[in-house]
Amino acid sequence: MNVYDFDRTIYRKDSEVDFFFYLLKKHPSLLRFLPKQCLGFIKYFLRIIDKTSMKSNFYCYLKGVINIDQEIEKFWDKHIDNMHSWYKERHQDSDVVITASPEFLVKVACDRLNVARCLGTPVSIKESKIIGLNCHDKEKVRRFVEAGYDVNDVEEFYSDSYSDQPLRDIAKKGYLVKGEELIDWK
Repeated sequence: MNVYDFDRTIYRKDSEVDFFFYLLKKHPSLLRFLPKQCLGFIKYFLRIIDKTSMKSNFYCYLKGVINIDQEIEKFWDKHIDNMHSWYKERHQDSDVVITASPEFLVKVACDRLNVARCLGTPVSIKESKIIGLNCHDKEKVRRFVEAGYDVNDVEEFYSDSYSDQPLRDIAKKGYLVKGEELIDWK
């Protein structure tokens, strides 16, 4: 099987940022959550809180979205074409996506792309916060194994970031993604 990161790997940009700005354009009242979001970013950069806490602060805006499932579908209606063309050529029905973005958001895109499984950061929409840990770095491998996969079954791994080295380490072959370019990751 092949395993992929999502943002800036399969998807050209950052889906959670794109989704936030998509919602902000439709619902300017979400600006009321900006102070809490900014405070979370500041605390993170000052190393007062970790990345998981910072992202939970960011997701506070979810409380202001009335029909989130409908908004996600509409978002992907407009953004599903932002996938890299190389992925369309390499797609297999057994593909697994592992991402730090919220699973509730990326899963819809993965379903549309016929990806076998999507593992992302678990976010409670109702509570507007991360449940557990941000799916990043070594956590991606832990979640992969927890989902019942064998680390010996990963043929190829694709990511735009060296922070995904733990997943690269379990793959037989790895690729760094730089736009449409795939670079051999040894």
